[in-house]
Amino acid sequence: MSPAPTHLTYEFGGRQEYCLGFGDAKAPRRILIVPPLFDEMNRVRRMLVEAMRALASHGVPSYLPDLPGCNESLADISIQKLADWQRAVIEAAKQLGATHIASLRGGTLIDHEPVLPHWRLAPVKGSSLLKAMLRTRIAADKEAGLSTTIDALMTQAVSGPLALSGFHLGSAMLASLEAAEPIAVAGCHEVVLDDIDGSALWLRAEPQDDPAMSVALAAELDRWSASCGG
Repeated sequence: MSPAPTHLTYEFGGRQEYCLGFGDAKAPRRILIVPPLFDEMNRVRRMLVEAMRALASHGVPSYLPDLPGCNESLADISIQKLADWQRAVIEAAKQLGATHIASLRGGTLIDHEPVLPHWRLAPVKGSSLLKAMLRTRIAADKEAGLSTTIDALMTQAVSGPLALSGFHLGSAMLASLEAAEPIAVAGCHEVVLDDIDGSALWLRAEPQDDPAMSVALAAELDRWSASCGG
């Protein structure tokens, strides 16, 4: 029988944030998964959920938290910044009893919990994510008959939240994103897409699935987490 999901919460900022879980919480290894950010998160969610299901079949539970302002969160996305999400990841790891952290793409910008073993897939700079969202906004404006530039959009963001890829982002988030780079973590195991024979789902125009990638990702996380404790 396929492992069933568990709907959990963690407390942050005075509210309960949701978290999807799979597997036995009493298992010796428990992996907190920090997903890609913004629209990339939406494109890979199904693949990640199926990887978590496969991990549970290996006897390794995992948790996928909603970041404040994202998915089911009732927090205001327009007042968030990367430092808030970093603190949320630390709280989620602590409250859910994670023993390992695995992050993908932009998740590597907020995953630097200081104690647990880290695994990272295809880390990316915040400025790259921001430029991609700005280019998407400019293309959408052009189709609507509007002429905008990156400089004009960034200026607009000073006076109020800027709509990018379906998210209303405030100037604090944009500034923190523009300057953000993955912070070095001692002993971090970093892999590229070819290492797990996966697809760059985060670059697709629409959310898609890759069952083979889910299976490969689960096998990689099982192997890695066993090799560094548990």
